[in-house]
Amino acid sequence: MDGSAGGRQQQKKKVISLKAIDATPDNFREYGQLVGASPDGARYGPLDAQLQLNLGTPRFYIMNLTGRTLRFNSITHHASVTQCLGSVGGQPWYLGVARPSIVKTNESDGCKEDSIHNAAKDNDDNENSDEFMNQFHMGKIVHSKAGHYYIPPAPEDVKVFRVQGSQFLKLNVGTWHAGPLFKDASMDFYNLELSDTNVSLFPYPSS
Repeated sequence: MDGSAGGRQQQKKKVISLKAIDATPDNFREYGQLVGASPDGARYGPLDAQLQLNLGTPRFYIMNLTGRTLRFNSITHHASVTQCLGSVGGQPWYLGVARPSIVKTNESDGCKEDSIHNAAKDNDDNENSDEFMNQFHMGKIVHSKAGHYYIPPAPEDVKVFRVQGSQFLKLNVGTWHAGPLFKDASMDFYNLELSDTNVSLFPYPSS
């Protein structure tokens, strides 16, 4: 699995080879959920997809994708909605992901140092607040067209997961993702998002 990435300043490209990992509920937890089949009549619980669809009109549809080979050179995130993706036929497919990196700030403060410092603590449970501040001082916090702030993921932070069979992925709000990718010429995927999700993408080209 190859992901092409390059630095913005150097404008040089490099190819990074990523080994795909079989997704499990545990190893995918920081990006979202791996959801499998449940018995008919089972009650709703924490193993079901925990969704956020309240900021727009939900859209559930089957999308046909063609020619999505095992390479990518950009990655995107959705700042206001979870997303569910699964293969209609259960064939193996792949998704590149990185942890959400939306920086929540007080809208009236904007991207000021005090605001970012407080937001960093709130965003990451105080674990990486210093790293958020380093990113701020290096000018790496980006102001999106939609109004929110985020830190683009580094290529080395991207992992690739393989999914197959009767299970699907639910991506947390803000999870960076590239794909679905697959080896077949064409595949169908069921997709649950908002009606304007594809209109309001926030891609971060890595080169």
